Amino acid sequence: MTENKSAIAMPTTYDPKSAEKKWYDYWIKGRYFEAGRRKDAKPFTIVIPPPNVTGMLHIGHALDCTLQDILIRTKRMQGYDALWLPGTDHAGIATQTRVEATLREQGISRYDLGREKFLEKVWEWKEHYANTIREQWAKMGFSLDYSRERFTLDEGLSRAVREVFVRLYEKGLIYRGKRIINWDPAARTALSDIEVVYKEVQGALYHLRYPLKDGSGHITVATTRPETMLGDTAVAVHPEDERYKDMIGKTIVLPIVGREIPVVADEYVDREFGSGAVKITPAHDPNDFEIGLRHDLPQVIVMDETGTMNENAGPYQGLDRAECRKRIVEDLKAQGVLIKIEEHVHQVGHSERTGVVVEPFLSTQWFVKMKPLAEQAIAVQRSERGVRFVPERFEKNYMHWIENVRDWCISRQLWWGHRIPAWYCDDCGEMHVSREDLTTCPKCGASLRQDEDVLDTWFSSALWPFSTLGWPDETEDLKRYYPTTVLVTGFDIIGFWVSRMIFTALEFTGERPFADVLIHGLVRDANGEKMSKSKGNGVDPLDVIERYGADAMRYMLSTGISPGQDLRFRWERVEQARNFANKIWNASRFALMNLEGFTAADIDLSGPLGTADKWILHRLNETVRDVTRLIDIYEFGETGRVLYNFIWDDLCDWYIEFAKLNLYGTDEAAKRATQSVLAYVLDRTLRLMHPFMPFITEEIWQHLPHEGETITLAPWPVYETAFESPDAVREMNLLMDIIRAVRNIRAEVNVPMSKKVELIVNLAGEAELAIAKRNEEFIRRFCGTSSLELGTGLPAPEKAMTAIVTGAELYLPLAGLIDIDAEIARLEKELKTLNAEVERVEKKLANEGFMAKAPEKVIEEERAKLRDYTEKRDRTIARIAELRG
Repeated sequence: MTENKSAIAMPTTYDPKSAEKKWYDYWIKGRYFEAGRRKDAKPFTIVIPPPNVTGMLHIGHALDCTLQDILIRTKRMQGYDALWLPGTDHAGIATQTRVEATLREQGISRYDLGREKFLEKVWEWKEHYANTIREQWAKMGFSLDYSRERFTLDEGLSRAVREVFVRLYEKGLIYRGKRIINWDPAARTALSDIEVVYKEVQGALYHLRYPLKDGSGHITVATTRPETMLGDTAVAVHPEDERYKDMIGKTIVLPIVGREIPVVADEYVDREFGSGAVKITPAHDPNDFEIGLRHDLPQVIVMDETGTMNENAGPYQGLDRAECRKRIVEDLKAQGVLIKIEEHVHQVGHSERTGVVVEPFLSTQWFVKMKPLAEQAIAVQRSERGVRFVPERFEKNYMHWIENVRDWCISRQLWWGHRIPAWYCDDCGEMHVSREDLTTCPKCGASLRQDEDVLDTWFSSALWPFSTLGWPDETEDLKRYYPTTVLVTGFDIIGFWVSRMIFTALEFTGERPFADVLIHGLVRDANGEKMSKSKGNGVDPLDVIERYGADAMRYMLSTGISPGQDLRFRWERVEQARNFANKIWNASRFALMNLEGFTAADIDLSGPLGTADKWILHRLNETVRDVTRLIDIYEFGETGRVLYNFIWDDLCDWYIEFAKLNLYGTDEAAKRATQSVLAYVLDRTLRLMHPFMPFITEEIWQHLPHEGETITLAPWPVYETAFESPDAVREMNLLMDIIRAVRNIRAEVNVPMSKKVELIVNLAGEAELAIAKRNEEFIRRFCGTSSLELGTGLPAPEKAMTAIVTGAELYLPLAGLIDIDAEIARLEKELKTLNAEVERVEKKLANEGFMAKAPEKVIEEERAKLRDYTEKRDRTIARIAELRG
C-alpha cells in the first residue's frame, strides 16, 4: 500500500472506541505480534509477570504492561525478533479464597464438594477470568504473542515444576521439616491462612514474673495464652535494651514446670511494647518458631491434635486447653507468679469450618534449603554475569534478601495448585518422590497415597522465564529466546519473585533469567495514597479507556514516571494526554488535506529545501536520537517530554505554520519539497509515537503515504547524518526569537494579531541580515506587519516597544499605544534578570573547582552564555537611557 487515503476519510475528531477494536482485530488477524517472523534477526524477549486469575486487572497492571509494550513494540520496529510472552498465574491461596467465598454464598464448602469437584469449580473460575484478562489486554493494546500463552498449571509447566522438585530433592535441597501451621482441634486438620476467620474477642493479658536462676531478679512477660507457658523454651529481649543487657545469657526457672530456659537477644522484640521481654514458645506461635530457629531452641509441644494438654504439660495432662488456662491461672496466683490481669480486646483466629479457636501447631512441612542456591546467586551477582537492576539502588534490596535468606517453606494446605509429587507407603513406611504419578510402592508393592499438600504459588512462578519456553525440553523457543532480555515489575516482589527466578534459573539453566530488571513504583491516587478496595480510591483501567481512550491512558502512565518512582494518578493528566492525541490528529488531518494524490514514491528530500524544511528534519533527527537512547535506558518519562516538545512545539506550532506559505503558494517546486518533508516527518513522528499510542498512530499512518501493511512492523527511524543542518537551526532560532518577541510585545500592550504593526529589525551583523532577508516573508506573516524595515546599525525610534533577542533588536513604533514609563519599568525588570544571569555565570567561571573538572566544551558554553547575557544587558541599559532621553 503506497498511496494515502483521502483526507476526507479521516473524521474531524478521533474516535478511540471504533479505532481501538478495529486495529487490534487487524493486528491479531495479521499475526503481527507473533515472534519468529525473522529468523535472522536478533531476539529480544520479555515474559509478562503473570497476573493472578483472581479477577480483573488493575491500574498497576496497566502501568506494568504498558512499559513492556513500549519496549517490545520499539524493538519489533527496530528489526528484532521480539517476543512478548503472555500468561497467567494460578495464584493458589488467592484464587482458592475467591472460589470458596463464592461457594459460601451458595451455602457450599469445598469439603461438601470434595477435592475433584472443587477443582472443577476452580478451573471454571480460571477460564472465566483468564478470558477477562485477555479482553483487558486487548483493550489496552498490548502486542502479546498469544500463540505462546502459558498458565502456571498447564501441562508443560506442571512437568517443569515436578522436574525441579525432584532434582532439588535428589540433591538434598528439598526436605521435610517441622513448622507452625494453623490447626483445627475439632476437625483435627491443618488449615491454610485463608481458612482462618479472625474475630475480635474480649480476652485478658496476663502479666507473669519469671525468676532468674541466680536469684538476681526476675523478668516480667505478658501473654494472652498462659497455658502455652508450659512450652516456653526461652525469654527474648532486644539486644540494645539497656534494661536487660546484663541478663542476656542468664537462665530463668520456668514456674510450675521448673525447666531452666535461657534469656536470648533478638531484634524481633519490640522494646517499646509492654515490658520489652517476650516469652518464646516455638511449638505454639509462628513468630516464636522463627526466633527458636535462630537461637536453636527446643520445640516443646504441650497439646495433642484435639487441643488436649499432653504429657509435656505436666500436672495439666489430659485437660482441655480452655480448662487448663483456668487451672494454671489459679496456680500462678498461688505461687505469686501472676502479677496482674488486664482486659484485652484482640483478634483471634477461628476455623471457618468448625468455628473453634485455631491452634498454632508445629507440623511437618516441605522446605527448600536456600543457602547453597543463595551462595550461587550471590557469586553470579558479584560477577560480570549479574542481573542489572534499574534503578541500581534496588540491587541492594535483592542482595539483602538473598544474603539473609532462610529456608523456604514450599508446602501449602490447599487443593488448588501443584500437588507435591511425593507418595507414602503405609505398609513399609517409605516415601517416594517421583516425576511420574505412582500407584504402588516400588519397595513393597503396596498401594501409595500422594501428599495432600500443594506447592507455594511462587514455586511455579519462580520457573516462569524458562518453563514458559519449554524447559526441561531443549525446545527451539528455549534455545532462541532464553535468557530473556528484560523483566519489568514492581519493587514489592523483588524478594518474593525476582530473587527466586534468579536462583532457580542459575540452578537449572546455568544462565541468569534476564539481563535487566526494570523496577517501577506503585500507581497511587492523586493524594499519594496507596490504592485499595477498602479505601475506595482504586482506578479501573477500563473506566479510563472508556472516558479517554487507551492511548491517553498509556501515554499518561508511561510518561508520568521515572524508574523506581511512584506515580500519582490524576484524571487531569489523562485529559492532557487525550488533548495531546487530538493535537496529533488535527495536525495529521491538515497534512493529509495538503497531500491529496501524494504517494510514498513521491517523497523526495534530495532537492532544494527551505530553511524551515531543513530545520524540521534536523529536529526530527535529534528527536529520533534522543527517543531511541532514552527508551534503551528506560527513561520513559523523559522520552515523553522529548516527543511532546517536538510534536507540539516544533512540528505543530512552528513547522506546519511555516509550511503553509509553500503549500498555499504558487511555487510548485517549493510546494512539492514541503509536501515531501511534511509526509516524511509525520510518518517518522508517528513511528516514534507508536509504542506509546499504538491505536491513533496506526489510524493516521494508514491514511498517510506509506509502504507496508501496518505501522507495527514499520522500520524504526534512525539518525540520518544528511539531515544535520546547524545553519538552518541558527536561522530558525533567529526567526522564532523575532516572532516570539513581537507576539509577546503585542500581548503586553493588548495589540491583537489582526492589527498590523510597524516593525524595525536592527540586525547584529551582515550574516543575521542575510537570514532575515531570506525569510522576510515569514517575518511579515507571523509578526503581522504593515511595514517591515530590516538593516544593521538602524537607529531606535522614539516611543517604541523594544525587544532584544540574540542577534537582533526589535522596535515596534506604537504611537498612542505605548506607555513609556511602563516600558522603562519592563526593561528595568529585564535588566535585573540579565544582571543576575551575568553574575551567576561569572561566579561559575570564577569557581576553580568548576574550571578544573568541567569539560572544555561545557566551559566554552558558559563563556558563550556570558557573552550573550552581557551583550543583551548592555543593549538594555542603552535602550533605557534612550527612553529616558
